[in-house]
Amino acid sequence: MIWCVLLLTGLGLICAEEPFNHHDDNERVIGGGDAEHGVWKWQASVQYGNNDWYSHICGGTIVSGSIIMTAAHCILSMDPSQYRVVTGEYNMLREDGSEQYSPVAQIYVHPYWNGQLGNGNDIALLRLAVPVYHNGYVAIAELPSPHQTLPHGFTCYITGWGYYDNMGSSPTLLQVAPINIVEHSVCSQPNWWGSIALKSMVCAGGDGVISGCQGDSGGPLNCLTDGVWRVHGVVSYGPAGWCNQVTKPTVFTRVSSFMDWINSLRL
Repeated sequence: MIWCVLLLTGLGLICAEEPFNHHDDNERVIGGGDAEHGVWKWQASVQYGNNDWYSHICGGTIVSGSIIMTAAHCILSMDPSQYRVVTGEYNMLREDGSEQYSPVAQIYVHPYWNGQLGNGNDIALLRLAVPVYHNGYVAIAELPSPHQTLPHGFTCYITGWGYYDNMGSSPTLLQVAPINIVEHSVCSQPNWWGSIALKSMVCAGGDGVISGCQGDSGGPLNCLTDGVWRVHGVVSYGPAGWCNQVTKPTVFTRVSSFMDWINSLRL
């Protein structure tokens, strides 16, 4: 049976053989609301284009002063000059005075990423040509300890500028929504995501109300653990056809599974 997952960048569908026939779609912050300006300070907008024009394609997370974490499938070209990163962003249609615009100097795609979302390793790092600086609206994200997992039903928050309805409407302001963790033993069941839900991924949502959507790829899954906000996931994929589907949660790359690789590059 053919399954399709929708890239949360909105670049298209990836299809492969898989043992279920449920066709869905799940790509942006659906069911959320406007975030408060300056709260999610590690959120970034990854943009693609040239010196005259750039467009938001994915979210990202500030993991050091000069490194942005995003999804590997967000990398459309290995030419760094075609990207810029905006930190301190909030309102996509106006200058708020909080933004920092940074060209990208180098791109690191995880060495085991092979372009297939169901095989995992959907993570990349962007090294900025000019490091971000503290202006009250940016901060370096705290990350989980290696191999740390969260319990079923734990509430985290997804943030991004992805579609906020299944008609493809894009928000002007950064969106945020609470989203509950679905443990691997549930998410990997045949009527959920089955064999393409790996232990190196985090599933969240699947209630038919709240989900990520197109444009949220690469953005953070924000979780309050031990009294500290930590980014536990990178938005990776969802079902093709409709974003907020029952038993088809948003799937994130599990950051704790890649801490050795991240730490080797985020200097």
